Amino acid sequence: MEKIDTLNALSALAHDVRLDIFRLLIKAEPEGMIAGDIAAALDIRANTLSNNLNILSTAGLVRSVREGRAIRYFAEIGTMRDLLVFLMEDCCGGREDICLPMLNKTCR
Repeated sequence: MEKIDTLNALSALAHDVRLDIFRLLIKAEPEGMIAGDIAAALDIRANTLSNNLNILSTAGLVRSVREGRAIRYFAEIGTMRDLLVFLMEDCCGGREDICLPMLNKTCR
């Protein structure tokens, strides 16, 4: 992941509603969620959700698939992985004994 892509992803996640949306979609993997269900789960208006999903999509953090009249959204796990790798690639001077416990905790 390039530095500019990392900055775009972090910027998109640096908003409480967008972070909530992304975390909800991560939990919903691999099925994803219909837009209306996301709005209901987070108690936000459809237009607010749409604007925030567009920002997350532009940052490469979510993707969508049309299902008839509805749109299903998914977290882009690959982008999240690339973001974490970028942030952690020089972690602790390459000492796995320090980094692995942190990674193991996030993968539970």
